[in-house]
Formats: sequence, C-alpha cells, structure tokens
Amino acid sequence: MKINLSDFETFIAVAKHKSFRAAGVSLGVSPSAVSHAIKQLEQRLKIRLLNRTTRSVSLTEAGLSLYDRLRPSFDEIYTTVDEINRFRDAPIGTLKIDSARQAAKLFLMPLVIEFTRQFPDIRVEIATTDSLTNIVKEGFDAGIRLSAIVEKDMIAVPIGPPVRLVVVATPDYFERFPVPLHPCDLTHHQCIVFRFPSGRASHWEFSKEGEQFDVAPQGSIQVDDLDLELDAVLTGAGIGYLIHEQVKEHIAQGRLISVLDEWLPERPGFRLYYPNRQHMPYGLKHFLDYVRSRN
Repeated sequence: MKINLSDFETFIAVAKHKSFRAAGVSLGVSPSAVSHAIKQLEQRLKIRLLNRTTRSVSLTEAGLSLYDRLRPSFDEIYTTVDEINRFRDAPIGTLKIDSARQAAKLFLMPLVIEFTRQFPDIRVEIATTDSLTNIVKEGFDAGIRLSAIVEKDMIAVPIGPPVRLVVVATPDYFERFPVPLHPCDLTHHQCIVFRFPSGRASHWEFSKEGEQFDVAPQGSIQVDDLDLELDAVLTGAGIGYLIHEQVKEHIAQGRLISVLDEWLPERPGFRLYYPNRQHMPYGLKHFLDYVRSRN
C-alpha cells in the first residue's frame, strides 16, 4: 500500500481546522482537492477518518487516533525544516498569529505590513477572534490578548502602548439624556452592550482612588464586535465603552464626547504571547526581534 506524505499533511490540516475550505487555504489548494485527497487516503487505509455533513467536519475515533499519533511527528518535521533558515541569507516560512480583533486592527496590522516589507519571504497569517484561543492546540505560533488575560505559563512581550477605555456618546445623545457624573448613573442610560463569543455580556469596570465599580450595562442593542458598537454609538443610539485608540479621532473632531474619564485610568496593553519551547520558529523569532525594536 503506497501512501504519500502529502496525503497525511492534508489529513492533518483538515483535522486541525475541522474544515475542507480552511484546510485548503492553509495548503494553497482548493476544497475539492482536499476532499479528493482525503477520500483517496480513506480508500487506501480502508477506514473512515472523518465524519462529514453539509456544515461540519469531525474526526472519527480512528481519525482522532491517527491525528494524535501523526501530529507530533509533523510538528517535528516542520521544526526541522524551519531550522534550515539559519543557513539562508534571508528567512522564509509562515508565522501564524491568533489575535483579538481590535488588537489586530489597531496595533498588529501596522507592524505586520512593515515587517513583511523587510522580510518578504515570511508569510504572516492572522486569525481574529475575541475568544481566548488555545494557541498550542490550534496550531498558532503566537497570540495577542490584553495583558490581564494572557496565561501565566506563556512568554509575553508588549505589542502596543498601555490602553485606556473610554465611555463615549454623541453630543446629540447628551442633549437628550443627562451626562453621567458617576459610574452608577449609567444604569439609567441606553448602553450599547458588547457580548463575548461565549455569550457573556461585557461588564464596564471603573476605578478611582481605591474605589472600584463593576457596572452591568443595559440596553436594547447587543453586538459581538467593537466596531459595530462604535457604529451604533455614532448614530446616537446610546453610550459605548470602547478603546481610546479606536475613538480618539472622533473625540478630537467633536463627533463623540467622553465622560467619566477620571474613573478610567490606563491599564497594561496588548501582549504578543507564545509558549516556551525548545525550538522557536524562525518567523516568530524575527517578528519578536522586530516588535522589540519598535518598543
């Protein structure tokens, strides 16, 4: 029975992404080519590796067993090939980063654009989500989240300045409703509520001279994207709780008014984090050097 290594590479990609389309993107081939390769592999092995429906792909028991056995070997192959970079004049490879959405927009993308100009043979793949992803399990080289939620066993470096959250609304909104003078006043306002992917609504945190308040905002509009929250705020639909970098131009030009500023001190910003491993991918190594040179 002849089996090509590429067949297993395709299987590993599908098992990791749980999607023929996403696996095809990572491999640079079409979803139909991925499906054909998996079908041929199953025929050669004479066993079903994947359960397929029109909406999802999952591993069978045999597929899970094969994936658990093969993945460490493929990781070792990729690491070994990546280490050849030290013999090249310029590094090549792929850097995979999982990032919070606003961190990617405000801080990561400007860095990546300039980085890829300096290292054009390194491909950077960015996935954005506001869920807390297990970057090791999902096959990412690094993640980006706020400092407070980075796991303690990760190595982390700053990727941007300290962040400050702001409470904002339009001048028109504050003509219709009184300006809040204390965080508790927000309970009487129409707030635009951000909802995490888990379904939990975000609480608005305030602190001043040792006093701390945790406000559960109430409002008719809930969103799962901070840009959508900003869009709603700009229409005068309510008050938002947003990152200052996201709204500073709107504040400067008078489209938004910030309130309760004295209750919202700066806090540690976003961190690029990665696991402590024996062999660091060369793409990540060069990107870390670039990030540190910019701080």
